[in-house]
Amino acid sequence: MKKNLIWCLLGSVLLVSAAWSQAGKSGGIEQAVADLEQKWLQSQKTNNPDLVAPLLADKFVMTSAEGKVMSKAEYLKTEKARKYTAVDYTDMKVTVFGDTAIATGGFKGKGTEAGKAFDEHERWTDTWVKMPDGKWQCVASQGTAVKM
Repeated sequence: MKKNLIWCLLGSVLLVSAAWSQAGKSGGIEQAVADLEQKWLQSQKTNNPDLVAPLLADKFVMTSAEGKVMSKAEYLKTEKARKYTAVDYTDMKVTVFGDTAIATGGFKGKGTEAGKAFDEHERWTDTWVKMPDGKWQCVASQGTAVKM
């Protein structure tokens, strides 16, 4: 009887320890993905799309607020044509589902593109996947215009 109680307690301790360990990993992943999102923001703040290029998977898909679907190459070409004067993220959250993370937030950006001024307010959703080499890359991004 006493032996069974000890094994039961030991099993409970191991189960709780595994849950804490997983929670710690998830929190670490959330922070890592949030850091990648901040690197993306930095690429916009410095008008340097080359900073974001390695963060995007080869088969990356962007759906713009206007509904235009772009490949990685098309998105980077668009970003190179934009000149931001102000950009910021708000209310960013990252949720982890195994080897997938969903990041959401708000975006405010001002600048010019093809000589035309823009002032954008969007909500965005980015889907990140842990690749076989262990790196996290964004596989899809979608923006929705926020009506002011």
